[in-house]
Amino acid sequence: MSDFEGLDLQAVEDRIDEGDGVCDRIVLGVLDGSTQPEEWLEAIATGATLVLNVEGDLNELAAGFARDVRDEGGELMHFRGFLIATPPGVEIDADRLGD
Repeated sequence: MSDFEGLDLQAVEDRIDEGDGVCDRIVLGVLDGSTQPEEWLEAIATGATLVLNVEGDLNELAAGFARDVRDEGGELMHFRGFLIATPPGVEIDADRLGD
């Protein structure tokens, strides 16, 4: 069962219809277990990109939403203590990081 089922998808579609489908919002936060996974999923579902400072075990803290983000076409990347999570259609370009 996907955590996206409880979201107001009509509101998301309305927002996409208002513009070019690209959200101009980046949500900064702390991934420490104090925020419910559904809140992160809702932010991504509305087109926001998350930049979360990871405080703890990344796999444990992101377990409640990471698979849903990927299954819906979003991307995730752990970079220098942060988890970057993007909605579908927003690519994380890591080419400049080197090998």
